[in-house]
Amino acid sequence: MDFIPEDIQRYVEEHTDKESELLSRVNRETHQKVLMPRMLSGHLQGRVLSMLSHMIQPQRILEIGTYTGYSAICMAEGLVAGGKLITIDKNEELEASVRAYFSEAGLTDSIDFRIGDAMQLIPEIEGPFDLVFIDADKKNYLNYFNLVLQKVRIGGFIIADNVLWSGKVVKTDKKIDADTQAILDFNRSVHEDDRVENVLFPIRDGLMVVRRIQ
Repeated sequence: MDFIPEDIQRYVEEHTDKESELLSRVNRETHQKVLMPRMLSGHLQGRVLSMLSHMIQPQRILEIGTYTGYSAICMAEGLVAGGKLITIDKNEELEASVRAYFSEAGLTDSIDFRIGDAMQLIPEIEGPFDLVFIDADKKNYLNYFNLVLQKVRIGGFIIADNVLWSGKVVKTDKKIDADTQAILDFNRSVHEDDRVENVLFPIRDGLMVVRRIQ
């Protein structure tokens, strides 16, 4: 994920609003206690998600891939009064700690945390959504996109994380693994889809920001 020189990255973070005390602790405890802490959105990306959510002012958000709850807390900062964020994850082992973070953030009533297979749960969830964040298993990225697109209001947004996949998307001279191929297929399909507009931002591991236009 280290696309930007370390000194530039440090300068960017120093000139970006700080994490809250709770988010800083979620960040620290994730790195101390949870496998694959690089899956955490982290300081800069978290502030980007919060900023985008504030700009969109969503009434309803759907997140696919909760992990330790960092990104959900960030996006919930932009919910309008009475808004709701539904977040889905299959990892039952993290459920208690994630719910505790949500409670400490005062978001128990705002966040609907569901444990299960997103491919099975999404069809049962009614839209419309103003914002959808995809950050789960890469093999299903395109499936998730196709499942949620019609649940996003016209003018609403989908954001997908890890779309640069540690730079592997441009290393096509080497043998391509299944996850890299899934990301390549997702990026191409979204870019060629007439129903949406898209911008790929080189933030952290890549954020694909998509706006539904039809």
